Amino acid sequence: KLTWQKLKQLNQFPDFNNYLIFVLTRLKSEDEPTRSLSGLILKNNVKAHYQSFPPPVADFIKQECLNNIGDASSLIRATIGILITTIASKGELQMWPELLPQLCNLLNSEDYNTCEGAFGALQKICEDSSELLDSDALNRPLNIMIPKFLQFFKHCSPKIRSHAIACVNQFIMDRAQALMDNIDTFIEHLFALAVDDDPEVRKNVCRALVMLLEVRIDRLIPHMHSIIQYMLQRTQDHDENVALEACEFWLTLAEQPICKEVLASHLVQLIPILVNGMKYSEIDIILLKGDVEEDEAVPDSEQDIKPRFHKSRTVTLPHEAERPDGSEDAEDDDDDDALSDWNLRKCSAAALDVLANVFREELLPHLLPLLKGLLFHPEWVVKESGILVLGAIAEGCMQGMVPYLPELIPHLIQCLSDKKALVRSIACWTLSRYAHWVVSQPPDMHLKPLMTELLKRILDGNKRVQEAACSAFATLEEEACTELVPYLSYILDTLVFAFGKYQHKNLLILYDAIGTLADSVGHHLNQPEYIQKLMPPLIQKWNELKDEDKDLFPLLECLSSVATALQSGFLPYCEPVYQRCVTLVQKTLAQAMMYTQHPEQYEAPDKDFMIVALDLLSGLAEGLGGHVEQLVARSNIMTLLFQCMQDSMPEVRQSSFALLGDLTKACFIHVKPCIAEFMPILGTNLNPEFISVCNNATWAIGEICMQMGAEMQPYVQMVLNNLVEIINRPNTPKTLLENTAITIGRLGYVCPQEVAPMLQQFIRPWCTSLRNIRDNEEKDSAFRGICMMIGVNPGGVVQDFIFFCDAVASWVSPKDDLRDMFYKILHGFKDQVGEDNWQQFSEQFPPLLKERLAAFYGV
Repeated sequence: KLTWQKLKQLNQFPDFNNYLIFVLTRLKSEDEPTRSLSGLILKNNVKAHYQSFPPPVADFIKQECLNNIGDASSLIRATIGILITTIASKGELQMWPELLPQLCNLLNSEDYNTCEGAFGALQKICEDSSELLDSDALNRPLNIMIPKFLQFFKHCSPKIRSHAIACVNQFIMDRAQALMDNIDTFIEHLFALAVDDDPEVRKNVCRALVMLLEVRIDRLIPHMHSIIQYMLQRTQDHDENVALEACEFWLTLAEQPICKEVLASHLVQLIPILVNGMKYSEIDIILLKGDVEEDEAVPDSEQDIKPRFHKSRTVTLPHEAERPDGSEDAEDDDDDDALSDWNLRKCSAAALDVLANVFREELLPHLLPLLKGLLFHPEWVVKESGILVLGAIAEGCMQGMVPYLPELIPHLIQCLSDKKALVRSIACWTLSRYAHWVVSQPPDMHLKPLMTELLKRILDGNKRVQEAACSAFATLEEEACTELVPYLSYILDTLVFAFGKYQHKNLLILYDAIGTLADSVGHHLNQPEYIQKLMPPLIQKWNELKDEDKDLFPLLECLSSVATALQSGFLPYCEPVYQRCVTLVQKTLAQAMMYTQHPEQYEAPDKDFMIVALDLLSGLAEGLGGHVEQLVARSNIMTLLFQCMQDSMPEVRQSSFALLGDLTKACFIHVKPCIAEFMPILGTNLNPEFISVCNNATWAIGEICMQMGAEMQPYVQMVLNNLVEIINRPNTPKTLLENTAITIGRLGYVCPQEVAPMLQQFIRPWCTSLRNIRDNEEKDSAFRGICMMIGVNPGGVVQDFIFFCDAVASWVSPKDDLRDMFYKILHGFKDQVGEDNWQQFSEQFPPLLKERLAAFYGV
């Protein structure tokens, strides 16, 4: 702190920066680290207030940089390069016109240090200012620079060759014109360097080819066979950095439409290479403490705990034949997050995963012979990599793997009790990737043994295994849902026992497993014996945590799921939980206000506290229903909600509207007095730029309609036009379309006279967006609304009647009176147009639609 204050004092002197540059460039008597440090302090000053440097000082610094870029020390050259690019990115590229010409000129120097220093600086400028260099602002310097760089691909020094490629590489992704004009020369030069002795050069060549594959695949296609052969070799390069860059090639190629066609004949070589890259390296094992089997008593170091992000509540509708899509699974290749830096193992596994999705079963003939040898290998490192392979292909090759699973799953369950912790943890992950299949079999076959063993692993002595088991168990819960009900008592005993055992980081994952359990088994959790097991430890944690502790996030999320599942069973615990949530919202709003008024005295609040609290209040309102009324009556939540709905942060508004909708359903008596103030805010938030905010506002309006009835009339015009605009917008996400359609239908249900005149403007997208929704309350009220509007304005539906027919046919079992409404409209239309015209009209129907309408409505 003293040093910092001293620096601050010195910065009062305008020529202090002259001293700093002097130490860096001329004080050769000092050691290099000291001189470099002086340059880095100067760089920070440039960053902070270069605008206020007196012109003579700025000029002196620039001159010194250019004069000394060829310093004998590589550390000093690098420091000067950093300083130059920092000045350049302060808008000085325009104000320092001689910089680029002089640096390019210095490249011609006979002196290695000068050439290398200038190249180092140019590389940093290319990295920091690539867009500016390719713009008219500077008279397109790249037209000179790129051909210049290309000449140096053949330089005798590997360091210089490497700089030259790195400079050009900065311009591939943006398709800089100057590079596109020289693309063939560039590719030729790259090929010439393919077998360079220097690993840094090979790495940059690989990186260039990977990027070209994305932006100029047309230029690579003629050479694709040889490029693939080259990348096969580089993926096995003895330098791991080169191998990693090369391995990225397979990830990128998998995204290209031509992947299957160009790669099919090379799979026989590629698959063994990728599989081989999936073994832990010796350094990985040391970093992962692979030989430490028991570490559960060792507290976590705080920097190991990744920040958690709360995903705000979004209201969605249930779909037909819903099955969780695999999209979330894409993220969980994170089987060794302590090495969360990307490495060859992860890249190889990711490449195998995407290739499995491209080639599907065609991959298996190349893999199965290898897998057998890996999975039963006596060396644990090899066996571990085999289990990882099996997990990586789970999504893409599932169909082809099914015949082998009855044999493989028991083997993997056995691996859960392997003596090596890293084998146990990877077995957890791989088994979770096959959870869907496990659940589809009779429960005693695999589900029961898997669950029993996973629960043991949740209580493992090794923290990494605990973590992997908890995550895998959460996935299993999502797949198995109510299949877990018979085992609830046993599951809860284990999870509650883990509470007393876990260190900090895994505790956060445990909350997630408990929340997912509650989501999966729902009201089955509402049994006195289960509540007695689960709630005391949760409430104890709740009482231990302070209001400013971020561990509240996962705990609040968990409690929200538990409250929704327990419903009335949560009543004994709801008062303190409710109060605290209101307090969190109030505190955050107050702090935000202080910050806005006096930003120099107060810190900006972390609004996540407020968002999570609003979401838990939603969970309480949903779970407790009418019981939440007394809590709302005794608090100022409606006033707070009015402020939250107008917050500048979209996620806060998103969660406020979800809570508004839930309170509207649970205790409208407290919402009604605020409607006149709330509706205009809801109207302004029907802005599809913020998808989730717009979605939740739309849903809340629909819920308010159902409570207000005809009294909604004064507010229809505030929201209707926006809703109709959204439902007609191209590329609107499905969830938003569905909620918009429901709300338009509900508005029409309570105010048909106001909404029906616009029928023609929304009927077609309305019908198409609701045909895939399952029968439920929301769909019911929306379709009643449409029927009433058709009654008021039958002409509005005539042109799109086939879409209406299709939407009606999507109902499995409408209530009798709704079916009557459909019947009347269909027959009314048929009678109106006459038998012959109806025949012609119904000829356009797909066979299934024809059948359903005939069977259900006799038309």
